[in-house]
Amino acid sequence: MKKLIALALVLVLSLTLASALAENKKIVIGATPSPHVIILEQIVDDLKALGYDLEIRTFTEYPIPNPATAAKELDANYFQHLPYLNAYNAAVPEAEQLAAVIPVHYEPYGLYAGTKASLDQLADGDSIAITNDPSNETRALLLLQDAGLITLPEGTNADSTLTVLDIVSNPKNLDIKELNAELIPSALGDVAFAVINGNFAISAGLSPAEDALFLEPADGETGITYTNYIVVRTEDAEADFVAALRKVLYTQKVKDFILNYEDFKGGVIPTFEIAE
Repeated sequence: MKKLIALALVLVLSLTLASALAENKKIVIGATPSPHVIILEQIVDDLKALGYDLEIRTFTEYPIPNPATAAKELDANYFQHLPYLNAYNAAVPEAEQLAAVIPVHYEPYGLYAGTKASLDQLADGDSIAITNDPSNETRALLLLQDAGLITLPEGTNADSTLTVLDIVSNPKNLDIKELNAELIPSALGDVAFAVINGNFAISAGLSPAEDALFLEPADGETGITYTNYIVVRTEDAEADFVAALRKVLYTQKVKDFILNYEDFKGGVIPTFEIAE
């Protein structure tokens, strides 16, 4: 009898251990709502088949996901381009720096109508809202320069860190208001025009392809520079979960979804090649 009980206990412990070993590992990713969370939702089942459960945590403010990733509250984040990450890494100790590991998509910046419907209506002293974080403020100012509204110092590029104080020429005396990126869509009723990032434009029901009065070119250096990445802690750059994420993201299924999902309205462009 004792032998039977002992055998039963061994069997139960073996089954428990096997069950524990069979449980999927969890990946926790912080992302902004659209398009990032929506894209991640497309790979939940594919990751599960590889032995990973994906937990997506939604953030609506840019400054939060990077510190949360560094603090190991998140395994990864998905919301930013390299200039933004570079600015973050330059401002924190080496132990808190992060690595961009999986380029996924690009969202063109656009200049949108606020209280005025057309750039033909632009008048002296009109207000324009732009993003206020270092990398995206430079990007917004470059867009205004490309639209012929202002002039920046010679040699300004995506690696520059500029504010409105660096504007060389502002012939229309535009009142450029620096706001948090997530607040700009709600400020459209208070400014003549606004520069809005693709994800916040989409979340506000705007179509970058149809509603933007002036849009960044999607091809060439701009698309490469402002591609959005999956970002992890530097020690996790070669981790198995990163390889799993890359495998399920770099598929025809995900590429087709990004290109054809109606709510993205032409404002999300995949920048990856299909994995072999």
